[in-house]
Amino acid sequence: MKRAVVLLSGGLDSTTTLAICAREGFETYALSFAYGQRHQIEIAAARRIATALRAYEHRVAEIDLRVFGGSALTDQTAVPKARSQNEMKAGIPVTYVPARNTIFLAYALAWAEVIGAQDIFLGVNAIDYSGYPDCRPEYIAAFETLANLATKAGTAGARFRVHTPLISLSKAEIIQRGLDLSVDFSLTHSCYDPDPDGIACGQCDSCQIRLQGFREAGAQDPIPYATR
Repeated sequence: MKRAVVLLSGGLDSTTTLAICAREGFETYALSFAYGQRHQIEIAAARRIATALRAYEHRVAEIDLRVFGGSALTDQTAVPKARSQNEMKAGIPVTYVPARNTIFLAYALAWAEVIGAQDIFLGVNAIDYSGYPDCRPEYIAAFETLANLATKAGTAGARFRVHTPLISLSKAEIIQRGLDLSVDFSLTHSCYDPDPDGIACGQCDSCQIRLQGFREAGAQDPIPYATR
């Protein structure tokens, strides 16, 4: 069975991606990050999901991006709330973490090389991507080129591929794909700023995009919210 490293944040996109990877017949190696983000709730969610979807192995890499800050997720900048669709589409938001996907993919590439995998799965999408530049198809293509140039395995003839099965899907389509794969979305967490009990705020960009996706998919979001 071929092996694949899957980046698993604990959110619905990465969870659906893990389910897709497993359905495609890969032995899944899930990789999550404790990177100094505002809360550890998403790490707990990732652990639940890795168990539920029977990942062959799940590791949590501990890094600290608070050393740089520069994001509402890694410093004291306030998380934007109750923004309109136009506001969310206007530029790169303060929740962007500088170079995060590049850092995460570099770790995934390293683990892939160690375990003899040539496939990495990442749950980005270019439609509902909140303006993040490291979720675009041209970025993924560039990293794939780098992976094949910068590794011992690549110079020996291995060909790494970064799979982005959600890249052209809307949030509603992602949710529907997950439901088709029997994903339990009650295990997932998407909120940027949950309360101390882990309840999603319902007002940050991530919550709004998620809730809209469920509405458009004609499905009920199974997680609780402080405000819907």
